[in-house]
Amino acid sequence: MSYTPDSRRSEGLVQAGTRALSAAVLIGSVTVLMWVLEGIDVLDNGALDQFGIQPHDVDDLPDIFTAPFMHAGFPHLMANTVPFMILGFIAAARGIAKFLAASLIIIVVGGLGVWFFSSANTLGSSILIFGFFGYLVGRGVFERRVLDIVIAVLVVAVYGTMLVGVVPNDPTISWQGHLFGLIGGVLGAWFLRRGKVEAPRLTPGA
Repeated sequence: MSYTPDSRRSEGLVQAGTRALSAAVLIGSVTVLMWVLEGIDVLDNGALDQFGIQPHDVDDLPDIFTAPFMHAGFPHLMANTVPFMILGFIAAARGIAKFLAASLIIIVVGGLGVWFFSSANTLGSSILIFGFFGYLVGRGVFERRVLDIVIAVLVVAVYGTMLVGVVPNDPTISWQGHLFGLIGGVLGAWFLRRGKVEAPRLTPGA
């Protein structure tokens, strides 16, 4: 079966649209979940804060998977919502499967970094936000595709100033979560990069 350039372009647009819609639904759903959880937390006098990361407590290690979705009040959540949605959507729109794998890497690396090096109960989606930043910039570096490079440049231009958050200059902010979330995102981009040698494509009659 042969494809004309127009049909291939149409298929590409459909696939891109499908990915964008899936990304919007996924990120929107997670955002709603975080707001619902914070509402429950406020109504229950902060009971869900226990699911943050308690450093050096072996029994608390599973909470590295819950901490990125919990927040210390609505002001904390509001500050994180917009960058989470924007960076998360862009990252997810580049491929849902890789995005989910990268998010898992970010959560594990970021969570373990906090667990080992922090000294206070830590929670908040900033681990993921810094991770998405690192993932998108990392894709531009490792994938070396024009679109990924453009995205990386735009992300740095718009959100580059948030990198000051990896410096320990405010005791109320978890620079460990920021730093190791960022590292997790870059590692995710590295591990999930395209192979240097792609499998050959078979053509009809070959």
